[in-house]
Amino acid sequence: MDTQGLLLGVTVTAANISDREGGKVLLRQVHLSQPQWSLHLFVDGGYAGPWEAWVKTTLGFSVEVVRRADANTRRYWLPVGQELTEEQIKTFRGYRTFKVLRKRWVVERSFAWLSFDRRLNREYDLLPSTTAAFIGVSFVRLMIRRLAAFAGEQPSPARK
Repeated sequence: MDTQGLLLGVTVTAANISDREGGKVLLRQVHLSQPQWSLHLFVDGGYAGPWEAWVKTTLGFSVEVVRRADANTRRYWLPVGQELTEEQIKTFRGYRTFKVLRKRWVVERSFAWLSFDRRLNREYDLLPSTTAAFIGVSFVRLMIRRLAAFAGEQPSPARK
């Protein structure tokens, strides 16, 4: 997705394919279809490491890993008799507060737009290509609605 939340490419894979491998397939397709593009990718912490290096070296895209502040906090080892501090307790899953992460909301919002299409709410399709086609149709519909709303606007005095 681009920074406006519009679809650049889509790949639907089987459940036994990891997100990293699916991401490689998708980025290869995007790179082959638009080789002139120089993309800057925003990814979550699960894509850091070898995947990030592969994207940089193979495709030449820049990658920015957007991590949660408490991403690696899972458990604490404490000496006998020592209690958890207030800050340590707040890092546990039930105590975390909501924080907006850079560019992460764009993807989440786009997934929410897809949920408005009843066909994409449930997995009814037998073929991944069918699901990918309906995702494309959903984004085409979204873009047509945006264009229609833009064309129907009355120019304000400041825009003349």
